[in-house]
Amino acid sequence: MTKYVLRGAALCAAVVFTFAVPAVPAVAAPAPHVDRIEQVDDRNSDMYVYSPSMGRNIPLQVIEPADTSVPRPTLYLLNGAGGGEDGANWLNQTKILDFLADKNVNVVIPAEGMFTYYTDWIEEDPVVGVAKWQTFLTEELPPVIDDALGATGVNAIAGLSMAATSVLSLAIHAPDLYRGVASYSGCAQTSDPLGQAYLRSVIEGMGETDATNMWGPYDGDGWVENDPTVNAEGLRGLSLYISNGTGLPGPYEDPALPRTPQAPPLLDQVVVGGVIEAATNICTHRLQERLGELDIPATFHFRAEGTHSWGYWEDELQRSWPQLAESMGL
Repeated sequence: MTKYVLRGAALCAAVVFTFAVPAVPAVAAPAPHVDRIEQVDDRNSDMYVYSPSMGRNIPLQVIEPADTSVPRPTLYLLNGAGGGEDGANWLNQTKILDFLADKNVNVVIPAEGMFTYYTDWIEEDPVVGVAKWQTFLTEELPPVIDDALGATGVNAIAGLSMAATSVLSLAIHAPDLYRGVASYSGCAQTSDPLGQAYLRSVIEGMGETDATNMWGPYDGDGWVENDPTVNAEGLRGLSLYISNGTGLPGPYEDPALPRTPQAPPLLDQVVVGGVIEAATNICTHRLQERLGELDIPATFHFRAEGTHSWGYWEDELQRSWPQLAESMGL
């Protein structure tokens, strides 16, 4: 009898203790927000936006129009393999500020993302860390930008090299976010041997990281699910501009021009840049065939010359601008 009394007393004590101790409220995870803005000049600023999915502040280079009194659309402009971290970015390598001087658009350029393909990596990587760029760019960032910059919610996206693949994939995964897409010198096929070899040359060859941390085993579903050529149906209804050169030397390989880098960088641009551009040219023609098979309209601009380098990408941004502007209602 005594043991039942003791058990009952213990149970009552447990019940009383449970109700006597107040529950500790759950701490809500921080929402995406602007952490700080560092003004560079009257139109150009460095903005840091907190990403819950990556658990850190992400730096952005933001260019605003001269007149910010009325809402305007936003162009998300992505850098290449270095993610803009290595100085090879739109602000350093082009005269984009001059070009945008009379354009009524916000331009947002992520200043990180080296070797990540701006996608969601399935594993944390010792080199790139936690990479959830698709989540950040398509879910977390747009409402923050719309609020911070007084945007209309109308968006387009453009990118070069590594990001030329990314912008197509991001548009497929977020079908209602962008109205226009411009892709300069990218390899849209990611799941066949040629595409995988190209991506691995960027991620593993240049980035010295493990590409399987991005989408899993090379014969797995992740590489197919993130292949814009395979999933090109998701591009239907978007304004598409896609360009590439052949890899042959062109005007920006002329040593007499002030824009042309001097040797040895010029030799690297001609040899390495030529090989890379020739490879992406094959990929881009395959994408053209795929969109043709699906009867999806797109503007393709194939240059008879030109390496994988900034002079051509600056030209392509300017060439694609009327189509991007129209897609954003400008």
